[in-house]
Amino acid sequence: MTTSDATARDAVTRAEAGSATVEGFRRAVGRFATGVCVVTAVDEGKDHAMTANAFTSVSLDPLLVLVCVETEARFHDAITSVGEWAVSILDATARPAAAWLATRGRPLHGQLDRIPFRRGPLTGAPLLDQAVAWLECRTHALYPGGDHSIVVGDVTSVGLGEESRGVLLYHRSSYHALGVRP
Repeated sequence: MTTSDATARDAVTRAEAGSATVEGFRRAVGRFATGVCVVTAVDEGKDHAMTANAFTSVSLDPLLVLVCVETEARFHDAITSVGEWAVSILDATARPAAAWLATRGRPLHGQLDRIPFRRGPLTGAPLLDQAVAWLECRTHALYPGGDHSIVVGDVTSVGLGEESRGVLLYHRSSYHALGVRP
């Protein structure tokens, strides 16, 4: 690369930098690849589920994770009401389930009818079969985070699934498989 090429590239980078906008922010953070999980809870006998990529481990002592939940989502009411929930970290075959459970306005009743799952032994929340790992959690703390709530959970149960199908990632507004083994 010549000096003029580097200077031109730097000028474009600086030109693209500027005031933070929602669109610019989405484009920027969309370049950060994340894992995909489904967070579930049972409230008043009804299964609630949402696809999330705003999920991370927080602490090893105590065992803590967090998930960010949009305050306007009906899942927000469920997770804050019951205080127990589960996380299924999706394998690469779970793209249809992830897309379906990310669909706004889908019916609450029967939303998991076409998704194989079993109940968590501690929470009763659905644990998706198409997962490389599962966690059951009890809400530890809830923090405001703009149009989302940051829900921190004590991990009460952990399970591991089959890894050979790889994992599901989200990058630049689409799903991708990583580490699929024959």
